[in-house]
Amino acid sequence: MNISGNKITTSKSQKEMFEFLTDLKNFEQLMPESTQKFEVDEDSFIFGLKGMPEIRLVLKEKTEYSSITLGAASSKLDFELVANIEEVDSNSSQVQLDFNGEFNMMMAMMVKKPLTSFIETLTDNINNL
Repeated sequence: MNISGNKITTSKSQKEMFEFLTDLKNFEQLMPESTQKFEVDEDSFIFGLKGMPEIRLVLKEKTEYSSITLGAASSKLDFELVANIEEVDSNSSQVQLDFNGEFNMMMAMMVKKPLTSFIETLTDNINNL
């Protein structure tokens, strides 16, 4: 299952946005208001949203200034969240979040709407930085 967020233009340079997103503590600013738990531990963070199980995301890969890949720490749920960052000019960049997950059809039907909403919230909050 793949969900692509909207591509947005930010007032941060490509390098600034990359550095912001690779500092996992900053994801707390991007989380929905319903976040009940957020803890950073070296190269991962765990978060819990109201009514949802807690999820740990691990920084899996980063390509300097252009992409950051966070993946599920649990092998039970195989997914990744990729932030693609493109330079617009020296003071702005475009960011798009992509969710890629391997779910059975029943699970995909259950999680598609909340995941789409989650990606939209993260995107909106990046846009408001």
